[in-house]
Amino acid sequence: DVAVIDGKTEREAVGDEIAAVLDRDGDGESDDARIDVENEPATLSAAMLDALRAGLDADRPTVVHVTGEEDLATLPAIVAAPDGASVVYGQPGEGMVLVAVTPESRARARDLLERMAGGSETALARLER
Repeated sequence: DVAVIDGKTEREAVGDEIAAVLDRDGDGESDDARIDVENEPATLSAAMLDALRAGLDADRPTVVHVTGEEDLATLPAIVAAPDGASVVYGQPGEGMVLVAVTPESRARARDLLERMAGGSETALARLER
């Protein structure tokens, strides 16, 4: 299990109570692994992609704490997750969206990643190792 969080909702910091729950893996109260990454808005950093891959490969739940923005992490999560996994993300103004990882959803996410500016080939290689 991998959770990717940035401590924000609709670009505003979450309240103190929610922030405390999100940070519990960093204070010894959780068995979850923690990976801290920086990811600028509207980008997918190498650190973000590597953290997703590491979390999926880990033998325990992993929380990826993002400084910056995690909005685009859904696409690489769908590409890298195994068939049968679920990817859940927040849709502003709508709520939570569930994507079942299937060959079809993976192909669609991969296609969208390939259309993005930047090094999509390098990004996909990081995810598919």
